[in-house]
Amino acid sequence: MERLRAKIRNIPDFPKPGVVYRDITPLVRDPAALRLAVHELVHPFFKDALTAVVGMEARGFIFGALAAWELGVGFVPLRKPGKLPYDVHSISYDLEYGSERLEVHVDALGAEDRVLVVDDVLATGGTASASCALIEKLGAKIAACAFVVELDALAGRGKLPRYSVHSLLHY
Repeated sequence: MERLRAKIRNIPDFPKPGVVYRDITPLVRDPAALRLAVHELVHPFFKDALTAVVGMEARGFIFGALAAWELGVGFVPLRKPGKLPYDVHSISYDLEYGSERLEVHVDALGAEDRVLVVDDVLATGGTASASCALIEKLGAKIAACAFVVELDALAGRGKLPRYSVHSLLHY
């Protein structure tokens, strides 16, 4: 994991003073590091009979789509409002720096689906918790949640008590 940690750039005072932003762009730029991250992200779930990976806009799309490909299952995007062209379910939630909304097509998942929720960072847990609620609203089961980075001090894992949480790097 130190190879991956070396690819995470720390940006002090972004997006506001006192915050250290964990920038994944150097990691996704490096093909070997990206391949390693995706492999390690999905490795615990190869035998879980998953039917889909769900990723949140926008960086969750990077890791989620690659995780789905690696697992041989489909990918379901959770989008910001107004981006999906069909009927949607939506959910509002609070973030560390404000509030947001996610949407998913009403027919994206169903009761027969068992999904892995993937995102780049688990911070306060607002996005992940809302994503899980939206997935369950469609009737799907959540096998686990997987993150490249977890910011332990923000206690986001605490908002996901019903789910298995797998994170590659802890800060």
